[in-house]
Amino acid sequence: MHEGISIHLAPLALFHIGTISVTNTFLTALTVSILLILFAFFATRALTLKPSGFQAILELLITYPYDFVRDTLGNDRLAERMFPVIMTIFLFVLSVNWFGLLPFVASIGIHASVQGISEFIPFFYPGATDLNMTLALAIIAFFTIEIAGIVTLGALKYAGKFITFKSPLAFVVGIIELISELVRLISFSFRLFGNIFAGKVLVLVIMLFVPMILPVPFLAFETFVGFIQAAIFALLTLFFTKIAIELHEEEHSSPVPSGEKVHLTI
Repeated sequence: MHEGISIHLAPLALFHIGTISVTNTFLTALTVSILLILFAFFATRALTLKPSGFQAILELLITYPYDFVRDTLGNDRLAERMFPVIMTIFLFVLSVNWFGLLPFVASIGIHASVQGISEFIPFFYPGATDLNMTLALAIIAFFTIEIAGIVTLGALKYAGKFITFKSPLAFVVGIIELISELVRLISFSFRLFGNIFAGKVLVLVIMLFVPMILPVPFLAFETFVGFIQAAIFALLTLFFTKIAIELHEEEHSSPVPSGEKVHLTI
């Protein structure tokens, strides 16, 4: 075995601009963003009232997710504001995940000295294997959810979901919910990072030992995983937004008239 595999938790820097490191995962994210912008520009610059085959498919891919977001939130105005964010998150995460499976990713790069050791640094590397990127997406989703809740309910009502003095139990539950809001930053970022990083390591190991045929089904599986992780990230943002815009109302059972007996059947 002439060469092994090199696995890094931290992204590798291609070059520096002052004290800022430009990493290969950042270059991947930037390239994917530019490609998505170019696709959106060329795909929508010649829209017609009577859609062609491509335009019809494009409209279907937009209208179905929008209807799902609107039906989930139950608020047309909020759906118009949230849909661009949720759809952008889905398309970006999906594109970054699938871009990381292309043959030239992690195979074309430069040799540079890292801590005195000559090492191969690829120009592109799967973006979601960089915890900085997944954490940035988690922060965007977090503030989107919180802002949606504040704008819909008002600052005081929204804060009342977490800080309430109606009863000691309600106060404790509110604090737990406040902590769970902050924990979402960790769960959002590490879920995406862990799945994509583990998949990348698995594919690299398999390609090292059985480089010809065996990696193919695993690459197909990682393509599916990339789609699922993008969908989960977007859907969690949507469902947590739904939770954020709803007030917790105490459910009261209907009173039983006096003089009547209640029979419980088990």
